[in-house]
Amino acid sequence: MTVDPTQAPKPAPFQDWYRTPLGAAVARIECACVQRLLANTFGYYLVQVGASDGFREALASSRIRHRILLPGEPFDGRGQSGIVGLPTALPLASDSIDALLLPHTLDDSDHPRAVLGEAERVLIPEGRLVIVGFNALSLWGLARLWWPARRRLPWRARFRLASQVEHWLSDLGFDIEAREYALFCPPWGSPLRPRCVSLDALGRRFWPMLGGIYVIRAVKRVATLTPLRPYRTSRRALLPGRAVRPTTRGTGHA
Repeated sequence: MTVDPTQAPKPAPFQDWYRTPLGAAVARIECACVQRLLANTFGYYLVQVGASDGFREALASSRIRHRILLPGEPFDGRGQSGIVGLPTALPLASDSIDALLLPHTLDDSDHPRAVLGEAERVLIPEGRLVIVGFNALSLWGLARLWWPARRRLPWRARFRLASQVEHWLSDLGFDIEAREYALFCPPWGSPLRPRCVSLDALGRRFWPMLGGIYVIRAVKRVATLTPLRPYRTSRRALLPGRAVRPTTRGTGHA
């Protein structure tokens, strides 16, 4: 599969949807899941690829030192660093990212396996990948059978099964560490209503695979036959290209 890396990034469609009442309510539920799955993840760089709204609180509470947005739309500069690039051709050096967040990035892609391949390339060994996606086997997935709904977000996105995404991850050498389902309430009204909150609690306990969204945390495993030096002693550059050597002028050292 060939993807043109010179193609200009398109605006993330979920960006505007997250600003609607329904989208904002869904974002709060997703943000809580992501926050739990990132709670014990440490490192230097956390990159989010996709819609930037809705996950600011999860990123702000992360223990990873630098949080970077790659939203696929003009960057507004609020709170985090930002760069621009395609999910299928990330402008990042290989083995340079400690954690990567893909919020509905696969749902919006014609080449989901290429997106995951880029994620594998830029993550360090033992780096974490967190994926948020809409579940095809759910009430939200069934709503796509109503033709008018398929012309609107989120139903015009590509709903998939978590098991399918996990199979792709396994092929790339990832191990699945955790999986959460949420959004068991039907896709009308607010999912934050008390009745929906109670239904979510029951759904997680009795029929977890029928949640409207899934959140997966996977770890990049790298097999090696030779001992590796301690990783933190030689940190890779974040962006590709040659590093600039520091000057020795005025230090008294040759």
